[in-house]
Amino acid sequence: MSRVAGLLFSVAYAAVILWVYSAEPQSRAEAVGGLAATIGAYRIDERAFDDGLAAFKRDAFEEARMAFERADPASRDARTQFYIAYSYYRQGWGRVYNDDELFAKGLEAVERAIAAAPGHRLDVEDPDLQMRSTDELKAELQEGMRRDASDFNPLRLFRERK
Repeated sequence: MSRVAGLLFSVAYAAVILWVYSAEPQSRAEAVGGLAATIGAYRIDERAFDDGLAAFKRDAFEEARMAFERADPASRDARTQFYIAYSYYRQGWGRVYNDDELFAKGLEAVERAIAAAPGHRLDVEDPDLQMRSTDELKAELQEGMRRDASDFNPLRLFRERK
């Protein structure tokens, strides 16, 4: 019996080591959250998420991201990562030019949202948003980082932020 228990422990330990090697978590919260997500036990802090959503709707994007990061310390919740990406989009958007650094961070966050979403696609039912899917948001972020002749179109000054 003790040999079987030892074998099971060794196999479980080896599986954890392989997971850590393949997932490459950057912090303890990511490691614990990743393991919890693997077994289906990961949950976000709903209160912190609600705080982040309230700040997002007030256009307080840095405050919103801090709350969203508290809600999802392991970066494993697709909806939370979607809102983080959207906050980077909104903060980085400009009539004349976009902030490439913020858009790049937004792309990273939307990629995390896509990876965490079931079927690698997320649709958010929020009537206040003009873009409600990860595909739309990713395309808008990529378009905002692209440089071409349309950047010099004076009608660009009349476009609306999504």
